[in-house]
Amino acid sequence: MSFFSELQRRHVYKVGAAYAVAGWLLVQAVTQVLPLFDISALVQRIIVLVVIAGFPVALVLAWIFDLTPTGIVRTAEPSGDDEAAVPDRPPQRRPARWLNLLLAALLLAGLLLFVAQRFGAPVSSGGAGEAAAAIGKSIAVLPFENLSADQDNAYFAIGMQDEILTRLAGIGDLKVISRTSTEQYASHPPNLRIVGQQLGVATVLEGSVRRAGGKVRINLQLIDAQTDSHLWAQNYDRDLADVFAVQSDVAQQVAEALKARLLPAESARLASVPTDNVEAHDLYLKARYLFQTLQTGSARDPATSGREAVALYRAAIAADPGFAVAHAQLSFLQSFLHWYSIDTRPTVVDEAQRNAERALALRPGLPEAHLAMGYVHYWGHRDYTAALRELGIARADMPNNAEVLSAIGYVLRRQGDASFGIPELKQAESLDPQNSLLSKEIADSYAMPRRYDEAEVAFLRSLAIFPGDTEAQVQRATVMIMRGDTAAAERLLAGLPADLDPEGSVSRLRFRLQMLLRRPDAALAAIASAPDWLMSRFEHSAVPAALLRGQALAFKGEADAARAAFLVAEKVLQPQLANPVTALDARSHLGLVYAGLGRKQAALSSARAASDGLPMSRDPMVGAYNLERTARVEAQVGESEAAIGHLVELLQAPAGTVISAAVLRIDPAWDTLRQLPHFQQLLADHPSPTQARP
Repeated sequence: MSFFSELQRRHVYKVGAAYAVAGWLLVQAVTQVLPLFDISALVQRIIVLVVIAGFPVALVLAWIFDLTPTGIVRTAEPSGDDEAAVPDRPPQRRPARWLNLLLAALLLAGLLLFVAQRFGAPVSSGGAGEAAAAIGKSIAVLPFENLSADQDNAYFAIGMQDEILTRLAGIGDLKVISRTSTEQYASHPPNLRIVGQQLGVATVLEGSVRRAGGKVRINLQLIDAQTDSHLWAQNYDRDLADVFAVQSDVAQQVAEALKARLLPAESARLASVPTDNVEAHDLYLKARYLFQTLQTGSARDPATSGREAVALYRAAIAADPGFAVAHAQLSFLQSFLHWYSIDTRPTVVDEAQRNAERALALRPGLPEAHLAMGYVHYWGHRDYTAALRELGIARADMPNNAEVLSAIGYVLRRQGDASFGIPELKQAESLDPQNSLLSKEIADSYAMPRRYDEAEVAFLRSLAIFPGDTEAQVQRATVMIMRGDTAAAERLLAGLPADLDPEGSVSRLRFRLQMLLRRPDAALAAIASAPDWLMSRFEHSAVPAALLRGQALAFKGEADAARAAFLVAEKVLQPQLANPVTALDARSHLGLVYAGLGRKQAALSSARAASDGLPMSRDPMVGAYNLERTARVEAQVGESEAAIGHLVELLQAPAGTVISAAVLRIDPAWDTLRQLPHFQQLLADHPSPTQARP
């Protein structure tokens, strides 16, 4: 028997082919998956080398051993060159069928993977880019490396990246990924192909910045993410006063390299210089850096960071009163501080409006100023029609700005639009695919019309990006409760550590769940170590812990202790009435306090004043929470028909994070209504998701 025939008899060819295909599949999996978990390139190389080194070992083992139905045995030696000439020899075993099947399966898997890589869409780790192919005219600007001797200049490198990105985002023919998604990557990641797939782009701009005195050196390179080839590179050694010329040149060069069409208005914006004052620009970059820490939730002390950012913007404006973008950013910041109750001064909205108006007076049509004015109308006045008008103008000049698109989505949702802003939020997500906040907001938007299955998918996408997001976990647990899966919600909440609950949102939801399950002692235990005020981002409000304690104690029948807790809650809520920013929320909660104290008219007056002050027609989100609390008060003080009428209104409205048929069936707040025909009809008209309609 020849050597090659012996190789065939011992299945060495088939083992070699199977190993080669399996090894190739393993290498593909390693290079695709391990970078998602930040496994170093060295580990990946070691695995590839081990796979290569194992090939000759597999061939040797195939020569020596054979796999038979009775196990692994040494391969029998042939007794002669011609088996047919030996009549008394046992017939040679036919090739192992398992090896044929394994080889066929591996070849099929390899073929499918090759086709998917060659013709399919790249896979993303999260966000709307999950199945989106990287298109030619698309770019991600990665964080610029700070090479300055003074590491305090990090804000300057971040500012350069941000401003170049902003200029690129103004080019309508380009897809530009937002900074929120790129900031998690290294300045020079080892595997650009994976980065491109995760972000859904074909090209990546890398850079470094070195600042010394009045000079700056900026090194940039545009790279094809699929081939790792350089498309363009440039070094700039300039005075600080010339950084805007550098930014404009970079945007022009990138657009040319990607063959992006520039409209005349876009070319004019690329060439614009926001300020000639180096000091003003430097102060502006420091302020913007602090503002970004507030937006991403990374600021250690939001109140302090907010005050410092405001002061820096004002200093930039003092250095250059004509700095329109600084006026616009200061307005945006002030609206942000107002909306998130970081700055509760009654005058802050007026200040934000004056700064936005000043920016537009200095530079009519400035898109950043229209964005700021849109937020003044949205966050400051809840004038959604005016907000959409301003945001539409900003969108025309910043078509690739995820912040503008998401703002439009949020306003449409607040306006009660039938789409709930989901299309706009998904557009924003495609430009900011690694921003977990957008996926979470999309989940919230699905939850409002009680599309709970779609909300769950979006929550999981958000948590895949940011697994440690406590707020997302709380909101996901809320949706579980609304759909009637209290056991799943309890398991999820039990796994959230107490030290991740500084605002009390976890404790607040744990309390509510235990009250729904009629366990008042467990509810009291849930808030035993909670702060004095417990926040709910869904409700956009804070509730005094004393009010919750009073409700649990009253449910237990401990009237005196409950009354004492309600009086404490009244004492801490009363001062909130003096501030227009907190007055409505305080009135709504005071309605529950007065109901607990047995003061019927005061309870109805306070709760209804809150509902009338912000009805669902003006804000379907917060207005729904106010109306639900009003219905609770009415049910508690004996106004049953009014309570049922409001429940009907809530169940017919997109208030899926406030109330659902499943919750209505178990909440003890509605026990006084359960035997009423109208309430029973209400339950019949709104079956739970798990309850089939007859």
